[in-house]
Amino acid sequence: MMKRNLLLFICLVVSVLLLFGLNLTTGSVQIPFVDVLDILCGRFTGKGSWQYIILENRLPQALTAILCGASLSVCGLMLQTAFRNPLAGPDVFGISSGAGLGVALVMLLLGGTVSTTMFTVSGFLAILTAAFLGAITVTALILFLSTLVRNSVLLLIVGIMVGYVSSSAVSLLNFFASEEGVKSYLIWGMGNFGGVSMNHIPLFALLCLMGIFVSFLLVKPLNILLLGPQYAESLGVSTRQLRNILLVVVGLLTAITTAFCGPISFIGLAIPHIARLLFRTENHQILLPGTVLSGAAIALFCNFICYLPGESGVIPLNAVTPLIGAPVIIYVILMRRR
Repeated sequence: MMKRNLLLFICLVVSVLLLFGLNLTTGSVQIPFVDVLDILCGRFTGKGSWQYIILENRLPQALTAILCGASLSVCGLMLQTAFRNPLAGPDVFGISSGAGLGVALVMLLLGGTVSTTMFTVSGFLAILTAAFLGAITVTALILFLSTLVRNSVLLLIVGIMVGYVSSSAVSLLNFFASEEGVKSYLIWGMGNFGGVSMNHIPLFALLCLMGIFVSFLLVKPLNILLLGPQYAESLGVSTRQLRNILLVVVGLLTAITTAFCGPISFIGLAIPHIARLLFRTENHQILLPGTVLSGAAIALFCNFICYLPGESGVIPLNAVTPLIGAPVIIYVILMRRR
């Protein structure tokens, strides 16, 4: 079993590296892999435009895909374990919808600019701030409601209802907005790994890696939680406190990824199931790193598919992720009915 798991980890690492390379070479401009390596090593003396494409476009995009895929997958795994529900995911709790509402308020109501007597924020920074604040607000609301609702299943339903309320508000804003505003919001809602520039990568990477690191510290209590909440309580694990910590970590990771990349569907929901099918275990010491690598690989694969048309354009990310995620979820549901 250990040999099989080690082999799977090696295969996943190799897959991530191969897909990373494909993401750097594929696009409307085909750049040979040898030249890509030269550009990354700083010894390239050819076309300046190729250097710009790799360093300012494809490299940050590929790094964002890895970080975003890993972060959302970890969120999904922790929520599915904590709430003992295979369909729990970061978008189910309404956190993504909260980010969407924040962006809708800025784009559709305020025309893309937030102005006060002290400061003015516009453009990408305004959207980034609005998405983050919207997601954090919903996370804080869910945390507050978790103090009133003790039952995990009921809290999950409350999260879904919060998401519906946010979506309803967005629909109203769309109805009264201008055509240009609706189009801009629709494009943001399609998701995109290309929204993080090279200047923003260090901050994005730091925040994502901090969240993933904290999730690794929760491996032991998550494994105990698999035995049931009552057994976990008898072993000294406060299930309520653990649930609140999970919600904070999930809320922050979802807020960060949604703020930078837009709402990305199915990755947080489906990847933990793919990792379980691959590793055939519920042990989070194996499952968590497996989920991180699977999430990174699938996100890179989805980004690669988006850029396959080349000069014809780019396929929206949220048009690709359901093609991978939906069959996995259907398979999991059918297997559970047996």
